[in-house]
Amino acid sequence: MASPKKLSHIVLQTNRRREMIDWYCTVLGAEILYEAERISFISYDNEHHRVAFLDPGPLTERQPNAAGLNHVAFTFGSLDDLTQNYLRLKELGIHPNRCVNHGVTTSMYYHDPDNNQVELLIDNFATDVAGKAYMRGRSKTDKNPVGVVYEPDELVARVRAGLRIEELASINA
Repeated sequence: MASPKKLSHIVLQTNRRREMIDWYCTVLGAEILYEAERISFISYDNEHHRVAFLDPGPLTERQPNAAGLNHVAFTFGSLDDLTQNYLRLKELGIHPNRCVNHGVTTSMYYHDPDNNQVELLIDNFATDVAGKAYMRGRSKTDKNPVGVVYEPDELVARVRAGLRIEELASINA
């Protein structure tokens, strides 16, 4: 069976379309590619659209304990890119609600205007093969199965002091 070659896009239903567009364009460095009366499409790369916002009319607010999508994640190209984006967003008053080194990734979680969780991350391994090997080799009894919480300003300081990405993968060992 053939598998998809990539995850193409996400579509978010919202009562706050303009606020959501502004937030995602700011956080992801994206641009609006097309808008109509009830739908908008943005992208931050060469894809024709990565995130779309649909306003079908009045929606009920999602309850925090409702079943559904937990979060979406976006991967940055380097540790410097992730920390520079964190500093840029911090200056704009956009702060992560939690930061976790998962071993396989170093992640910062934010809430968008609809309270959806958005993960910005870097892979802690140089290759996909190494990342998959790490995940396959994990034990059900890892002392930190989800990861280790960290302070983003401390990560920035460590990066400025020469932290190498390879050092991040051993955090759960």
